[in-house]
Amino acid sequence: MVGFTSSPAQKNHDVIIIGGAMMGSSVAWWLSQSSDFQGRILVVERDPTYAACSTAHTNSCLRQQFSAGLNVQVSQYTVDFIKNLRANMGGDTRVDDLSIQSFGYLYLADTPSRAEELRSAQQVQSKFGASTRILSNDQLAEAFPFYHVDDIILGSHGTKDEGYWDGGALFDWFRRKAIEAGVEYVSGEVTNINSAHGKVSGVTLKSGETLSCAHLVNAAGPRAEGVAKMAGLSLPVEPRKRFTWVVKAERPLACDLPLTIDPSGVHFRQDGPETYMIGARPDPDPAVDPDDFTMDHSLWETHVWPIVATRIPQFEALRIVTEWAGHYAYNAFDQNAVLGPHDQLENFYFINGFSGHGLQQAPAMGRGLAELITHGAFQTMDLTTFGYDRITSGQPFGERAVI
Repeated sequence: MVGFTSSPAQKNHDVIIIGGAMMGSSVAWWLSQSSDFQGRILVVERDPTYAACSTAHTNSCLRQQFSAGLNVQVSQYTVDFIKNLRANMGGDTRVDDLSIQSFGYLYLADTPSRAEELRSAQQVQSKFGASTRILSNDQLAEAFPFYHVDDIILGSHGTKDEGYWDGGALFDWFRRKAIEAGVEYVSGEVTNINSAHGKVSGVTLKSGETLSCAHLVNAAGPRAEGVAKMAGLSLPVEPRKRFTWVVKAERPLACDLPLTIDPSGVHFRQDGPETYMIGARPDPDPAVDPDDFTMDHSLWETHVWPIVATRIPQFEALRIVTEWAGHYAYNAFDQNAVLGPHDQLENFYFINGFSGHGLQQAPAMGRGLAELITHGAFQTMDLTTFGYDRITSGQPFGERAVI
């Protein structure tokens, strides 16, 4: 892979980042752009093809429909960042601003308690300027006549800056621009983390090379728990399998399909002019080996397709174009990001556990962690709530809108 070396050029680094996909590259780029940070940065990536990382398997969507205001703000930061990507990348004429295919998310509620959750979340979203509307059963039927909604009480629909965007392009520019700014990417695997007196001193690679660092970042996605264990730390993040199907309908809809979150948990959206994307989790939903990408073909026939065809009768005849399994870096504690230093190992930093909404949070989270490393405090947005100490204190982040 272009940009990777087989062995680090130096043995001593100010920052070593374990994991070079979206999160690791975001941190690397933000550090490389800071006039207050002049240190040497090394990114260690075990798979320079990126074929098996969560970034490569994402459905690449962006939403503001969260129940916690901070998550709404983080997504809004991404909206502004990608729409002005060229300016944010220093005016580089090679970089194009990114757009959002704003078909919106549509959450459906079939119980009074779920309906109240959506109403409450919409009030939070509205407070922070999100364009979310609550639709009654009758309004849903009028706005989206292709749905079967006899069992639905109401829906929550985002009308602006929610939908598909090219997350792969952002990742590519984070990585490319970081390398151009002097960040070194090495193809390798960390097998041990060395520490003493409450600080990380460095890492050992599978090649046997020992490297020193002043700061170590865990950006290992679904493998984050294993990285933490090498440092003697506990992190409740595990690989959870998620399935995606891209399909063609014998009778396509006459309008774009919002990213619809059915009460069953199955979700589906417009993917192209004539294709639709459908996603689901297994039930039960255990942790899996991070190398396990096996499809469960029975899930489509027995669970997913019947739900989709019931909700959209026009989709009774669907043909699978392609399918794949990917992994959430699933935070089993509260399904939200863990960001910042460990309370007992002060120069070991987490940027982990995004549980499916990491791609859309990468710009703000990468910048926040770069600020912590450089200044010892957040500068742009206060992300303290995502800190590791909430895990040790048993106080989960109160976000209910997790898909």
